[in-house]
Amino acid sequence: MVRANGAVSLRELARVVQTSEVTVRRDVRALEAEGLLDRRHGGAVLPGGFSRESGFPQKSHLATAEKTAIADLAAGLVGEGEAVVVGAGTTTQELARRLARVPGLTVVTNSLLVAQALAHANRVEVVMTGGTLRGSNYALVGSGAEQSLHGLRVSRAFLSGSGLTAERGLSTSNMLSASVDRALVQAAAEVVVLADHTKLGTDTMFQTVPTDLITRLVTDEPPPHDDRAETELQALADRGVQIAVAGPVRSAPPPAGEERREMRDVQMPGPRRNPNPPGGGGSSTPPPPTQLRSATSLPDGPAPAKSPRVADLAPRRR
Repeated sequence: MVRANGAVSLRELARVVQTSEVTVRRDVRALEAEGLLDRRHGGAVLPGGFSRESGFPQKSHLATAEKTAIADLAAGLVGEGEAVVVGAGTTTQELARRLARVPGLTVVTNSLLVAQALAHANRVEVVMTGGTLRGSNYALVGSGAEQSLHGLRVSRAFLSGSGLTAERGLSTSNMLSASVDRALVQAAAEVVVLADHTKLGTDTMFQTVPTDLITRLVTDEPPPHDDRAETELQALADRGVQIAVAGPVRSAPPPAGEERREMRDVQMPGPRRNPNPPGGGGSSTPPPPTQLRSATSLPDGPAPAKSPRVADLAPRRR
């Protein structure tokens, strides 16, 4: 299946061979050890993924439930009348579908998929960059796209990518895409990265956003015993990235009338990094620890008052 399609999700593999995702994941690890494939993005790809990028048809079927949960949470960051930039990707496409409901919004994008998702939103203005069409991900790239972003200033940039690590930040497998993403970052006051847990700890060829430029990460809750994702989340928090985690993805929809969204608190010890640079005259005493909040579905009932949709994951106390 990997040879035929270039990539395949663990969920699809489990369905085809009629076994659990846990079993499939174990077997994929064994195949990776033999050099027959590489594990990527909740699935598997052909070997050489460090320089090879899956096309849109393959990406669109990977971690779909997780991307939906991330998009739901990220949409809450955008308010009426804002101007934002949205990069290319299947996760940002999901976000765009939700931004169609935000009145007075202006969205600058180099993605045909993002523009298409917003095409019929009467109260949203869409501004597209110039550039050369890259068919594998339906994005405009090249000098035309980068030049059209010069002098632009918006409140936030929403970006996705192929991998995210605390050491290098966000990265992608294509040089042209990376260059446009860097231009999008320069146009924004804040940078919000949308990445599901399978991308945490994955490093690819071209760096797009170094960690110290990432304001916030919106991700989904890693499965139990995913030590790599948990370790990477904590390392990102230690570097000052604010973490927002969407709640566990339900395998089946709840009965009618029995679902709502609520924030769930997870205690994370330790202070945030000192926002005052050395010599800046600010206090060196760190503030108290904050909490990580994640969204999950609970039985129907009154929602807690003034429950924030996004909170920070605090660094560990050293």
